[in-house]
Amino acid sequence: MNRLTTSWGGFELARFPEDPRDTLRAWDAADEYLLRQLKGTDDAESTDLSGTVVVVGDRWGALTTSLAGHRPIQITDSFLGQEATRANLARNGIDADAVRLQSVRDMPPERIDVLLIRVPKSLALLEDQLHRLAPAVHADTVVVGTGMVNEIHTSTLKLFERNLGPTRTSLAVKKARLIFCTPDARLARTPSPWPLRYALPDDVGALAGRTVTNHAGIFCAERLDIGTRFFLRSLPERHGPDRVVDLGCGNGVVGTATALANPEASVTFIDESFSAVASAEATYRENVASEAKAEFLVGDGLSGVADGTVDLVLNNPPFHSHRATTDTAARRMFGGARRVLRPGGELWVVGNRHLGYHVKLRRLFGNCEVVASDPKFVVLRAVRK
Repeated sequence: MNRLTTSWGGFELARFPEDPRDTLRAWDAADEYLLRQLKGTDDAESTDLSGTVVVVGDRWGALTTSLAGHRPIQITDSFLGQEATRANLARNGIDADAVRLQSVRDMPPERIDVLLIRVPKSLALLEDQLHRLAPAVHADTVVVGTGMVNEIHTSTLKLFERNLGPTRTSLAVKKARLIFCTPDARLARTPSPWPLRYALPDDVGALAGRTVTNHAGIFCAERLDIGTRFFLRSLPERHGPDRVVDLGCGNGVVGTATALANPEASVTFIDESFSAVASAEATYRENVASEAKAEFLVGDGLSGVADGTVDLVLNNPPFHSHRATTDTAARRMFGGARRVLRPGGELWVVGNRHLGYHVKLRRLFGNCEVVASDPKFVVLRAVRK
């Protein structure tokens, strides 16, 4: 936990879930730059925050917590980001009712007077959100984006200009930059191009030629990523009423393939991304018989699953937290899998060879075998004893 000092006071902030081994802060220079801008500088007045303030993409709640006195609406695709915001509000003695937490799948507010956007890693997610929020923006709306210099590109600025109006950037400060956009009411409002649907290739077993749905912001939304493609060729052949979890489900192709191969299985799709779970449900519903059993959960890994109730966990863990490389998510996913698996239950993992997941799995499960490998990826199997 670290203390962020702002013009609105000092705030103790942490990422969620807290991990004593994780030294990453819950904010960065881009958040600080935006907060300083709002309060005013030598050549700019402070921003009027008396109207409807909307904060988009606040990663760990630093912006929302700092501005809680102005009752902002936070819009995010991250369940962990929402939970971080709740926890940070609580640790600073701020009533949770001071802010309204929404996901990117919720209906946006009808009017926005101040729109603050933390530029996401996914250009598609930014595009979709600008499309969805544009109708609520008016000529006097203050629009400010923020990000590190390596997150803001010409394509980023073009999205602001195409959807909201003329756009310029600030000078860089501590490798962070601001985006200033002047809304243009004359711009034509067009629907978002998302979600995107495409047919899967012929070499992915039961899913060959079937259609997958991808909402904006999910991993590899425009094509099937090569790691998942490799995993689909190596999935276990099982039969009977298994309870299966597609952990970090993305667009749900792994869990959907499992349901098609074993109609008796019940599959639970879990991801911390609201858009991912919506994508997984759409993909599953289109390709699997309506009477099949499935559950779709937005959450913190396997925290909502009871101990010893699962037969098979399928997992392609992320190894980035925004732009930071970290194995925190993978470690928590593996630990959660061991907890929820029945004795004899199996965890199947696909990952880049260099990540060394086999070491972590052997330490945790006492065993790990290589099911399939190529020069880039490896599929591993660990059994709950």
